[in-house]
Amino acid sequence: MISFGSLFGRQAPPLLGLDISSSSVKLVELGRAKDGSLVLERCAIEPLERGWITDGNVEKFDEVAEAMRRVVKKSGTRTRNVAMALPASAVITKKIILPGGMSGADLEIQVEAEANQYIPFSLDEVSLDFCVVGPSTTSAGDVEVLIAASRKEKVQDRQGLAEAAGLRPVVIDVESYASRLAAGRLIESLENAGRDQMVALFEVGASTTSMQVIRNDEVLYDRDQAFGGAQLTQLIVRQYGFSPEEAENKKRSGELPEDYESGVLKPFVESMAQEVARALQFFFTSTPHNRVDHIMVAGGSAALPGLSQAITAQTSFPCVLADPFQGMQFGDSVREKKVRREAPSYLTSCGLAMRRFLQ
Repeated sequence: MISFGSLFGRQAPPLLGLDISSSSVKLVELGRAKDGSLVLERCAIEPLERGWITDGNVEKFDEVAEAMRRVVKKSGTRTRNVAMALPASAVITKKIILPGGMSGADLEIQVEAEANQYIPFSLDEVSLDFCVVGPSTTSAGDVEVLIAASRKEKVQDRQGLAEAAGLRPVVIDVESYASRLAAGRLIESLENAGRDQMVALFEVGASTTSMQVIRNDEVLYDRDQAFGGAQLTQLIVRQYGFSPEEAENKKRSGELPEDYESGVLKPFVESMAQEVARALQFFFTSTPHNRVDHIMVAGGSAALPGLSQAITAQTSFPCVLADPFQGMQFGDSVREKKVRREAPSYLTSCGLAMRRFLQ
């Protein structure tokens, strides 16, 4: 029997959002104030060593579980329910049209029958879930349903990590969906509440940068490119002869030689801006579109000095850092100055934490 309810799970509060990337584990816990606005109750980040997570796969299970335990302890939370995510490459998603008015049980049977057409392996091997997106825009009386499926072992990996860290996994999401949920708040703060605005969202990871072009909650285009913050670490290694671990630590702490900014950082920021421009060019040449209204940059390297200005100069489109905590109140245990500096790296974990309020 297919395992339903694992990919778009809904759960009452409280809930931690826990994002595991190739370079760190990030935790966010959100609450609501009396006026309904979001409150950042807790957040914490714990670095992972290179090679512990590769292409979304857990290579060093015990070490990653231990890092998760550390990040939970560091945050001070007592919450144990957790929302986690799989990389988009590990999940097959498909929108289908089904008749409206079906019961949940009938929908489940219909989804199972339809899923057979789209999933290239036996349904016994997958965790499958679905959610009704809304009325179909093309056929009256029908509904649009989003199916999501992943190999069971991928889902079990994430569940096993959570349990090994003393947590209870209640939601397994998709990373790009979680980051889009958090970015949606920022898009709503644009003119006309972001309506009809074309936004290019770039998430700069350690080795991969993912791009999503979003308009009115719809993804028009997405693409991954092989560049990221790890390349800056490699440049520091080459320039100064540090070991990769030393270079990473010095990059985080800012303890680098005087010529670092002009000799290493500035050229790297320029090359990142060129990569963003190149990614946009791919979008323009493969779609009918020839412009975007806004660029948002998230991820660990997004806050590099001068990056958003360099991207604006390179592309001529306005670029801002994606701060998922924009407009939120801060809880007593949050060190606001530190969090503001690291905010763009929390986009996915913030989106996962927001699942608490999606019943």
